[in-house]
Amino acid sequence: MAFRATPGRTPPGPGPGVPSASFSSPQPAMAAPGGIEEEDEEEPAEIHLCVLWSSGYLGIAYYDTSDSTIHFMPDAPDHESLKLLQRVLDEINPQSVVTSAKQDEAMTQFLGKLASQEHREPKRPEIILLPSVDFGPEISKQRLLSGNYSFISESMTATEKILFLSSIIPFDCVLTPCKGSFPDISVAQLSLLVPSQVRALGGLLKFLSRRRVGVELEDYSVGVPILGFKKFVLTHLVSIDQDTYSVLQIFKSESHPSVYKVASGLKEGLSLFGILNRCRCRWGQKLLRLWFTRPTRELRELNSRLDVIEFFLMPQNLDMAQMMHRLLSHIKNVPLILKRMKLSHTKVSDWQVLYKTVYSALGLRDACRSLPQSIQLFRDITQEFSDDLHHIASLIGKVVDFEESLAENRFTVLPNIDPEIDAKKRRLMGLPSFLTEVAQKELENLDSCIPSCSVIYIPLIGFLLSIPRLSFMVEASDFEIEGLDFMFLSEDKLHYRSARTKELDALLGDLHCEIRDQEMLLMHQLQCQVLARAPVLTRVLDLASRLDVLLALASAARDYGYSRPHYSPCIQGVRIKNGRHPLMELCARTFVPNSTDCGGDQGRVKVITGPNSSGKSIYLKQVGLITFMALVGSFVPAEEAEIGVIDAIFTRIHSCESISLGLSTFMIDLNQVAKAVNNATEHSLVLIDEFGKGTNSVDGLALLTAVLRHWLALGPSCPHIFVATNFLSLVQLQLLPQGPLVQYLTMETCEDGNDLVFFYQLCHGVASASHASYTAAQAGLPDPLIARGKEVSDSIRSGKPVKPMHELVRRTQMENCQALVDKFLKLDLEDPSLDLDIFISQEVLPAATTIL
Repeated sequence: MAFRATPGRTPPGPGPGVPSASFSSPQPAMAAPGGIEEEDEEEPAEIHLCVLWSSGYLGIAYYDTSDSTIHFMPDAPDHESLKLLQRVLDEINPQSVVTSAKQDEAMTQFLGKLASQEHREPKRPEIILLPSVDFGPEISKQRLLSGNYSFISESMTATEKILFLSSIIPFDCVLTPCKGSFPDISVAQLSLLVPSQVRALGGLLKFLSRRRVGVELEDYSVGVPILGFKKFVLTHLVSIDQDTYSVLQIFKSESHPSVYKVASGLKEGLSLFGILNRCRCRWGQKLLRLWFTRPTRELRELNSRLDVIEFFLMPQNLDMAQMMHRLLSHIKNVPLILKRMKLSHTKVSDWQVLYKTVYSALGLRDACRSLPQSIQLFRDITQEFSDDLHHIASLIGKVVDFEESLAENRFTVLPNIDPEIDAKKRRLMGLPSFLTEVAQKELENLDSCIPSCSVIYIPLIGFLLSIPRLSFMVEASDFEIEGLDFMFLSEDKLHYRSARTKELDALLGDLHCEIRDQEMLLMHQLQCQVLARAPVLTRVLDLASRLDVLLALASAARDYGYSRPHYSPCIQGVRIKNGRHPLMELCARTFVPNSTDCGGDQGRVKVITGPNSSGKSIYLKQVGLITFMALVGSFVPAEEAEIGVIDAIFTRIHSCESISLGLSTFMIDLNQVAKAVNNATEHSLVLIDEFGKGTNSVDGLALLTAVLRHWLALGPSCPHIFVATNFLSLVQLQLLPQGPLVQYLTMETCEDGNDLVFFYQLCHGVASASHASYTAAQAGLPDPLIARGKEVSDSIRSGKPVKPMHELVRRTQMENCQALVDKFLKLDLEDPSLDLDIFISQEVLPAATTIL
């Protein structure tokens, strides 16, 4: 489209010759106003871990591409089995594991086993070995100190940068040697050692720069973006394995029902995480999942979480909670935006998202200022949401023209920001009428056979005179016009340079590109201002996500009637009054609560018997879930709950069969019990449901008895054990030693004629029978089968021989006799080929034997 002058016609309105999106370079499609999705192009997160195990100490650091942050763990002692390292791997599931090629034998064996796990879910990591020189103490220090970090202001001197990084990363410390470590090194020499975490950080930076994680397609001058360093610790954590997470339904993934989202992964099904996850921002959900994977014993941290939940549960604070929840919905993916700024890939939608995020953070700060500062989270938000946020919001609001940027799909600035840009835009906006006049004058000088012409502007080429191709213009020689320089033919339009278009090029130049370049320069300056204040944005995300999680837990506690648990390091085990299963109570019409008391040295082993379907398994899971929720810092479904010292939760409740494991159901059961036997301490909670039924009943009973007697032999150091079983012989034959450590419990029932009434109430005592026939009838088995089952069961229980079913035998004999008579009547006795001896030997005798 162009500015055309045709005799007797009005010139058209502005086209591509005026400022418009058509002159912008192609960019990715942008979300519409009010419906911005900042994660539309986000790639799946990758985690790259670097580990060193030296002199009994473990140094770990990893890079997370989702927030472009390096996480490091302070040096921690680990045994040669490297259980701590295995726990880290299970939790973060890295894409690759980087370590030194020169390693201890224990680490070499560990990595060999890790690489050989072909069926590791979801995928075994790539093992990468770097030369040991890349992990040198001094080289690692220099690599850390010389790094280009966007969260460090460029105005800092080298000394200030060293002091700033030293406040985050301990470059020098005194290590307490493990037993057997440093046999020939003095204490003075020990003080000069560099922590393994520093060496792991140095090796990780070397790997990132070599692999160019996330910037593979960028110029080599562009480094891997690092938006911050974060410390993480695994001390005071409660050990929970993946089987426990699965059987307690803490997490449960299901395929998405939409065919359009099958490839995007799984969605959360009915699970504890699913009913408690009411977070409004994506990073709140991520933090809640992290808390679920890291239940803790640190009472100060747990009580600080409960204080916030309790505050928002007060009726007078409900409006404040709802207002904060609305503000939190505008907290978006700040690390992704900062990463794009670092790589100069910022989109218009990023500026709008960042603007809303910062203003929402300021709203949260103002709200928290009016709340009790005795609560740590409110005090942190008030103090750490600094005026830098207001400065960022003010800069973006005063510079970015959101409406025009969305219209043109590129960064544009508001008027009165740069006088030179404003002047060029005014000249550009006046081009339509001016170019129309130029086209009219050019038409007057052209041959009368040319009906119309137009002056068009093409970026990087300039102004051209466009003339329609006439019928006699066939060959290239026909395109020549006196006084005009032919340029090219496009869509039956001939394009020329004239004296006037050359003057326009000299006068106006590439005006639109100049405006865009100047605006991009302003955008770069604005990006630098924002990146210089990146730490406050990162802190906003941390505190806002924490507030989001606690508001979500408060909302669930309000709706489901949860109460605050109490922690007592003086007691062992847990004490629960009228506890409920958090998932089952949502699915059942009525739910009968039950209490639990496994504190002290009394009744550390609870043997629970009862009929099938009486609620034994639900009770075991209920105890595990309430304990888990308390160790996460959530309110719990109980009237009261007192949690003592718990360091691990082990379960053998449900076997997760998998073809890829190559193990039988019973072998999986044994692995789960073996894990509990080998690792449970006096502070562990062990839940065992129907162990031993996967094999011969005698062998299964013997194994269950052996496991329980092993724990009982520990005396006061016995773990807190809940065992649900239908092996009534365990009690009847008195296979367990008598004493205060063992308590026998049962689920209360009542027989009403042929019916069995379940009360689902736990009480002291032992079940007299399993009532399997009643459960079979409920499942729909035919009555004759149930009657026969009762008959056989009674015979075995009384020690009498099992008699055959007479009616069935008589019916079978009659059928066989009838079949034999029918065959005999069909014989043709006059047939000369008939041999009665053969018939008797092949038909009569076998049938007679069967009948007898």
